[in-house]
Amino acid sequence: MGNKLWDRSINPEPAAQSSSRRHFLDYVLGTSAFATLGAILYPVFKFMQPPQIIESAENSVVAAKLSEVPVNTGKIFKFGNKPGILVHTATGEFKALSAVCTHLECIVQYRPDTKQIWCACHNGQYNLSGKNIGGPPPRPLEEFQVNTRGDDIVVTRS
Repeated sequence: MGNKLWDRSINPEPAAQSSSRRHFLDYVLGTSAFATLGAILYPVFKFMQPPQIIESAENSVVAAKLSEVPVNTGKIFKFGNKPGILVHTATGEFKALSAVCTHLECIVQYRPDTKQIWCACHNGQYNLSGKNIGGPPPRPLEEFQVNTRGDDIVVTRS
């Protein structure tokens, strides 16, 4: 018994030193586990977040040449990040609309037999002014202004 008392009185530090080492190891292991968890979860959340699409600031675009769009036909063209449709009507005038269906955002097309714009996804139908006249589309198509400059057909946002 004398030895135990003598050991404590000479070296009282081992218990305190062991406690501080344990706290240090707990801190290191805890922070490394937290950092590992963050390194795993951050890419997962970034993958699940949709990318930001920056809308083009273009207000006008050359949609086609006059020779590319015969009477009673349509042509899809790129207007910024979204497609547009240019229609040369049977009466000879040009109409330009957004080519994105207002129902489920499918791409519409011109049908010369019915002289209408048609969405093949769910049989949505629009007249040449973009008004929804049949099927499930809830809103009309956005209409654009059309001008000709020489041989170019220029489409401009209204």
